[in-house]
Amino acid sequence: MVNIIKRYFIYTLVCYSLCCQSLKANPENNQVIRDSSQINSKTLYKAIALTSAYYALSMYVLSKTWFKDKEIVPFHIRNDNSGYLQVDKFGHMFGAYFYSYVGYHGLKEMGITESEALLFGGTLGFVMQTPIEIMDGIHQDNGFSWGDIIANSIGSGLVLSQQLLCDEQIIKYKFSYWQSPYSKISNGYLGTNSFNRIFKDYNGHTYWLSFPISKIFPNTSIPKWINFAFGYGAGGMFGEQYNITEYNGVKIPQTERYRKFVVSLDIDWTKIETDSDFLKTILAGLTFIKLPFPTIEYNTKNEIRLHWIYY
Repeated sequence: MVNIIKRYFIYTLVCYSLCCQSLKANPENNQVIRDSSQINSKTLYKAIALTSAYYALSMYVLSKTWFKDKEIVPFHIRNDNSGYLQVDKFGHMFGAYFYSYVGYHGLKEMGITESEALLFGGTLGFVMQTPIEIMDGIHQDNGFSWGDIIANSIGSGLVLSQQLLCDEQIIKYKFSYWQSPYSKISNGYLGTNSFNRIFKDYNGHTYWLSFPISKIFPNTSIPKWINFAFGYGAGGMFGEQYNITEYNGVKIPQTERYRKFVVSLDIDWTKIETDSDFLKTILAGLTFIKLPFPTIEYNTKNEIRLHWIYY
């Protein structure tokens, strides 16, 4: 399911960037409008149309790719909570967080009231991913997962809870990927090229919680855009629940599956001020990407490793 989320991430990022450009190009949208009668109806309808078209296209693509050649069966539940050492679940959280973050801030830019933006935008991640979980439940080799539902809830909940409690997104949830050494010895099981390895090589995924150092040390001159980041990933994985021994007739080297916990620095792009609409759009897209920085790793092989640059 992580690969699905990443595709959604890429497609939605493009749509969101286009919407941001159109919003920023309209000076009337630079201020939050509290009176719903003043909402730019043309912009709102355009956003609804784009979102609806995107979602319909996404579901169609899923039916022709992820669910292609999979037999429809009676609805069933599958416990995949241990799959990929929970990296998959962190991916679900990220997908829901991303949609809810974009949904909430997109509606706010259009002048929607706070309560409506929270209700309709802040829950967008959970709402958009639930139909996919249901489709999983009626296809062979898949299955409805309560673990996925919980992860989706946490992702959207991270956006909602911060707005309700802090009136801002202090903690950012981010993603980073770097091709793992395991992909080179997988005979294509973890992807055949650099692009599809992003979706298949879970060993290269890291998910981060990034928060400003200035919130911890408020009486210092530390710039508000410099963050601490705590991340989670895993390695040694050649399969969901356990490692396969061969793929396409070629033996796969046996490796130890392990979890890793990482600490690093990061940048909060939303705190960088600029008058350029173009740069604002670029920075909005970078909100969800963890910047490479020196990193300390501890893993369940009882190793402590220092990475001069970790992504």
